[in-house]
Amino acid sequence: MIMKTNVSSYFPMITLLILLLIPSSYLGDAEIIGYPSFVNGPNSWRNTPSSDFSFWGSAGVGPILVYGKFVFGFQCSFEGDDCLIVVSIFKTSSDGNSRFSPQVVWAANRNNPVEIQALTASKSISRLTLGSEGNLKLLDKTNLTVWQSFDHPTDVLVLGQKLASGQKLRSSVWPFDSSEGLFAFSIIDGVFNAYIDSDPSQMYYRSFVSEDQSYAEFQTGGFGSLIMAGPANFIQLGSDGHLKAYEFKEQGLKWVGTDMLDTDQCSYPLACGKYGVCSETGCSCPDDASENETAYFKPNNFTADDGCHAISPISCELSLYHSFLELRRINTRYLDYILSSKTLQLEDCKEACLKNCSCRAIMYNGRNKCLLLSQVFSMRRKKVQSSPIFSQRPSRNPSSPNFPRRKRQNTIVIVGSLLGTIFGVFLIFSFLFLRFKNGFQEYEEDYLDNMLGMPNRFSYEELKNVTNNFSNKLGEGGFGSVFRGILPSGSEVAVKHLVGFGPTIGSIHYFNLVTLVGFCAEKSNRLLVYEYMGNGSLDQWIFNKNQEPALGWQIRKKIILDIAKGLAYLHEECNQKILHLDIKSQNILLDENFNAKVSDFGLSKLIGRDQSRVVTTMRGTPGYTAPEWLSSVITEKVDVYSFVIVVLEILCGHRHLVGLFRRKQEMGQLMDLVDKCNDDMLSNAAEVVEMMKVAAWCLQTEYARRPSMSIVVKLFEGSVDVVGNMNEDLLNGLTHEAMETFASTVLPSMLSGPR
Repeated sequence: MIMKTNVSSYFPMITLLILLLIPSSYLGDAEIIGYPSFVNGPNSWRNTPSSDFSFWGSAGVGPILVYGKFVFGFQCSFEGDDCLIVVSIFKTSSDGNSRFSPQVVWAANRNNPVEIQALTASKSISRLTLGSEGNLKLLDKTNLTVWQSFDHPTDVLVLGQKLASGQKLRSSVWPFDSSEGLFAFSIIDGVFNAYIDSDPSQMYYRSFVSEDQSYAEFQTGGFGSLIMAGPANFIQLGSDGHLKAYEFKEQGLKWVGTDMLDTDQCSYPLACGKYGVCSETGCSCPDDASENETAYFKPNNFTADDGCHAISPISCELSLYHSFLELRRINTRYLDYILSSKTLQLEDCKEACLKNCSCRAIMYNGRNKCLLLSQVFSMRRKKVQSSPIFSQRPSRNPSSPNFPRRKRQNTIVIVGSLLGTIFGVFLIFSFLFLRFKNGFQEYEEDYLDNMLGMPNRFSYEELKNVTNNFSNKLGEGGFGSVFRGILPSGSEVAVKHLVGFGPTIGSIHYFNLVTLVGFCAEKSNRLLVYEYMGNGSLDQWIFNKNQEPALGWQIRKKIILDIAKGLAYLHEECNQKILHLDIKSQNILLDENFNAKVSDFGLSKLIGRDQSRVVTTMRGTPGYTAPEWLSSVITEKVDVYSFVIVVLEILCGHRHLVGLFRRKQEMGQLMDLVDKCNDDMLSNAAEVVEMMKVAAWCLQTEYARRPSMSIVVKLFEGSVDVVGNMNEDLLNGLTHEAMETFASTVLPSMLSGPR
């Protein structure tokens, strides 16, 4: 690969489905059985926001049709501003009371959401029906199907749905932005193809469907030649390009196995961000993959995990000064399958790129196959050099008839001798390296075991015994499953068996952070040993209405303060600022005394104390992510936003509350949000509302106006008063410095309680 450097028409019935807005009369009851599975036309619906705490209302869903585990209607964003007409799948939990939030499996015109109170209608369709398999159909007067959603998939296939030749799955931009993203998955000539739908398309996966079929059906056992690890409810092409199967379990929505494409991480186009180079050792910038000492690229962050950028951006006005940086060990695995590639010699390929203003790089496979790239995604470094190295700008082709015969012979002799010498040296150094590596590993283990402050090192066999062969599963986190264990000393621990990799914070000890007791790094086995938290995760207590004993106001208030203190410590009291980036109720653990501790640092980011912002790829969990993730430029204020989502869940006992919270705040009806299933919460509703006013400050769209976690702690401890008439306009006018001044002039808060 050579880098250039500076020295839908598929939906005819959209007028019908832009409409489908729910009458307010449908939202008064949480019972699913009250909704039909079909409706006769002509008909119209209005998208009216719900004001109650029904299952649908709290999930931002406005049902029109319901059949089995599928619902058709409106589903609005967590902010409540954008709504899509969708088919979603949902599941009722075993207790019969709580239900998991519906997961969108098909969306109409997802690049153009509709707004609240939109209205439309159609007179051309006789019947609209939702089948038990999740297929939405439009029928004419003779009951013939004139259109069905199964023929126009978005990014999901449900059980029994086929993907036929000519159809494709198209990923979303991000988990919380359903508009069309970069990745596509389709069947072409009996072959599965996963690719970035750019110009030209860049493929990263190919395999035969099975028996030369022109379609594949998603069934219990798998999807064509792609096999799943177990039963699943649907498969989805994610915004990261991975194709995964999902199943509703008691704990929520879970992956079934790993990626169905069964390819290594470096094969994905954004494994290391744009312009990043992926290898077994991690991510780097293109300069590291060449022998050129001049730096043309630098990482977007401290490391190249989030991609790289050109130090001197390419400008069309300076095209005369462009040159090429040759990357000799970059994989061009699927270049031959790209139809838009050209047959050109290397110099002609370079010249074509120099004349094309939008060309950023060329890929050349040595067989006159040339591809001009307008976008450069993650590249993959080869493990070994597989071809001779010629001059970066060869003046002649050695295989040309005009090239003298003796020169060709001399070239063969020289190259052969050189390769033989290199191979011999390689064998010698490989032998010495292996001897050194084995000795170093022994030294490294002894060194780590004797370092002061390091967590304990366990062997894999020890942890198998501690967990009774991993038989007592507590749950699953972002990077693996967690098992309960008992150490020989009698102490209970939680052992996490890692799948993949993520940062681990082991040298920090703080009361409101879950303590890392030890670890295991033995061959491919990677495990972490944490202190055991007897009361499990917070979500099991605030969303399970049958949980006994129910959490009262004082305990909930203490939990909120514990979380705030843990985050304040991470942001302001460590040597490096730590951004957690995945604060949610599932990642807050409670000990036997209901002390709350922040856990699961698999997505966290360490940045310098003098660094105000960081550029990184999307992380976190939909519903808890701050608006600034759209720009990928974030600060510690993303944790503040996520924290307050958890606070609202604790106070109200429901998920997906941001849109409803904003509306109730505007109407001065925050009292309506207090958890009505808990008498103690209702009797302390006035204090709860005061805490909601703090939440309003932390939920501001402009992150610079949100308070720091240390200020939030002061508010909750009573160092700062929550003024009764502090409305949103006043909050929007307070900067961080103004708040510090404000904090020193007011009375202790009613939230503080006895001190």
